[in-house]
Amino acid sequence: MSETKVFLLPDLGEGLTEAELINWLVSVGDEIRVDQPIAEVETAKSVVEVPSPYAGTVVELHGEAGQTLDVGKPLISVAPVGSRGASADDAAPAPSPDGIAASSMPSGSDRPDATPGAASSAPAEVAANAYREEEKAGSGNVLIGYGTPGGDGQSRRSRAPRRAVSVVEPVETPDVDLSLLRTRVPGKLGAVISPLVRRMAREHGVDLGGIHGSGDSGLIMRRDVEAAIHPAVQERPVAEPAETQGTTDSRTGLGISGRTPVKGVRKAVAVNMTRSRAEIPEATVWVDVDATALMELRAGLKKSDPQGTPGLLGFIARFVTAGLKRFPELNTRIETAADGSQEIVSFAGINLGFAAQTDRGLTVPSIRNAEKLSARELDAEIRRLTAVVREGKATPEQLGSGTFTLNNYGVFGVDGSAAIINHPEVAILGVGRIMAKPWVVDGELAVRQLTELTLTFDHRVCDGGTAAGFLRFVADAIENPGSVLADI
Repeated sequence: MSETKVFLLPDLGEGLTEAELINWLVSVGDEIRVDQPIAEVETAKSVVEVPSPYAGTVVELHGEAGQTLDVGKPLISVAPVGSRGASADDAAPAPSPDGIAASSMPSGSDRPDATPGAASSAPAEVAANAYREEEKAGSGNVLIGYGTPGGDGQSRRSRAPRRAVSVVEPVETPDVDLSLLRTRVPGKLGAVISPLVRRMAREHGVDLGGIHGSGDSGLIMRRDVEAAIHPAVQERPVAEPAETQGTTDSRTGLGISGRTPVKGVRKAVAVNMTRSRAEIPEATVWVDVDATALMELRAGLKKSDPQGTPGLLGFIARFVTAGLKRFPELNTRIETAADGSQEIVSFAGINLGFAAQTDRGLTVPSIRNAEKLSARELDAEIRRLTAVVREGKATPEQLGSGTFTLNNYGVFGVDGSAAIINHPEVAILGVGRIMAKPWVVDGELAVRQLTELTLTFDHRVCDGGTAAGFLRFVADAIENPGSVLADI
């Protein structure tokens, strides 16, 4: 028999060395399939579901919810069905499609066509073979650094030859995976459910008998159970501070009301910002900008196309990419070799990052090849990626591939900020709130819509002239958007 397989927590991308275990999606004794999600973990980048590369019976879960696990350490142990590591429950025969348990059927010498001694071993051996075939097939789905074999993008289902089953030969049922029959609801062939779905329904008090599955042949999927759960119940509660009642701070003499661990996104932000301030000799330049013309242009476009008109940030993003083409020094990266020598690395494109505030903290998703997109397309990508990161579903590639960052802190009602560069980038442009202020136009005092642009840059890659030239270009584009858009 095959030995128990131990699945190690994989590298979830960007060289991350640890992840917090948010929730187990399976339990000891559950049967799992290749690529079935087994746990939710939170990295410094996002919350992801980890799929299993093995099929079989869960014999051990290496960790508890809330625990921080190191990459390369055991995550889950899986034993193929029929092996020594399987539990007694897993050795029980699966029910046949008509709802009659295999154990109630004649076996061994009681059947005229049976071979003595074959009844006790054949089902387990066939099941184990089926699981091994499923592992070999895999889906090719890759979770940043590892994946199951196959590569055809779909999980292939394996059925053992019908003649090999000596206890009971189930009737072929189209579109229903035989490995799931043992967990179906008795009397309802269409309501086949996985251990994950059973557990989720049990924890939230959902009656599976009242759910019509959206999968093939009425298969109850995870999304069906989630739809039956009140949205408020699905939200993961914020971790409460550790118990600190009665403790006193030795320095201030005040009582300590709580302690919050620095982890996940907050830890990643802290590490990155500390490294940025420690390594980058930054400088900041800023300018007040009259955004009245841009707002009038957008208002005019909105009258003719209310749904398709880009937001102000979409226009500014377009001006930024045009400016970076003219001043490519700000779209670079500094690399330091082992001997201490440094190089300025230039790129043949712009991955425009933008700061997005989420419930999990500040994230910076990036728009790949942003220089090829129009203001309308940039606006659409900003909206799409913002929704992705707020759902905690952004990939490491989406969060760690930027070459320049745009930060719209004006949404928080502030005018300016001495922003910290998003290491290893070399510059960040901040946009303050737009508000009515007195401004001199053609020698006359007028009320205009003003904003402030702030550029923080790495003084190693360029001098103040380059930084000022870029900042002035973006400012002029905001003040004269019609003529600039015609040229870019």
